[in-house]
Amino acid sequence: MIDLIKKRLAEYKVTGPIEEENALKEIVQEIMLFSLWQAGFFEVAAFQGGTSLRILHGLNRFSEDIDFILRDPDPTFSWQPYLEKLTETCNEFGIAPEALDKNHMDRNVKAALIKDNSIANQLNLSFMNHQSSQKLKIKLEIDCNPPAGSGFEYTYLDFPVDFEVCHQDMSSNFALKTHALLCRPYLKGRDWYDFNWYIARGVTPNLPLLQNALIQYGPWEGEKLTVDRTWLVTALGEKIASIDWKEAADDVERFLKLVDQKSLSLWSERFYMSKLQKLDGLMK
Repeated sequence: MIDLIKKRLAEYKVTGPIEEENALKEIVQEIMLFSLWQAGFFEVAAFQGGTSLRILHGLNRFSEDIDFILRDPDPTFSWQPYLEKLTETCNEFGIAPEALDKNHMDRNVKAALIKDNSIANQLNLSFMNHQSSQKLKIKLEIDCNPPAGSGFEYTYLDFPVDFEVCHQDMSSNFALKTHALLCRPYLKGRDWYDFNWYIARGVTPNLPLLQNALIQYGPWEGEKLTVDRTWLVTALGEKIASIDWKEAADDVERFLKLVDQKSLSLWSERFYMSKLQKLDGLMK
């Protein structure tokens, strides 16, 4: 099975250690998705967030973590049974991960952490810098109390073998990304990269889902709110005017191939206001 991973890694044609590490993470993420499907995970949960855009829709940036939502709220959800299957499947591929259940029963978002250095050592990768203590880390997070209104789709993947993934549709994924843009308590440039990516593909956010998310969590929690095109354009415009765009670009740079990094020099209030104007036109 290690030869299958070697072949997959060669397809990336990486140009440096950061790209190499990102590519290996993505390969391991795909193996994790396969193992979760084997365990019946996608009967109760859906793939969402930046990693889903990367793996399912060809987003140009790499992604660190794997995000999911439950299809129906369940505060009793536990990662543990799925981690057992994940570890078993990874072992079949020559990966010996340390799987840690980071669940906190009083939290809506429950996490698990996968740490491994076995696969990188076997492949003799340069990003490891011959440091055997350095580990590949991937976090799994799932929202156990997601806002109502998501749409779901199914996609077949073929690595490591054929399997099926349930995931949010693009408009719903964009809605929760927009919620993050407006409510995340810290700046994450990757959110704005994805915002631009959606607009370039003519996608508009699922406004009823966004409204439910905003009322459920963030500065508008518990308020009566009507999220329409005018409200959203105004709220995003205010957010865009407040951003340190150099800091935002610095956050996303290491997740891009060298050829894609140059465009980050365009990031500014003027650049993103032009993107918002395009989104406004798409929603009319």
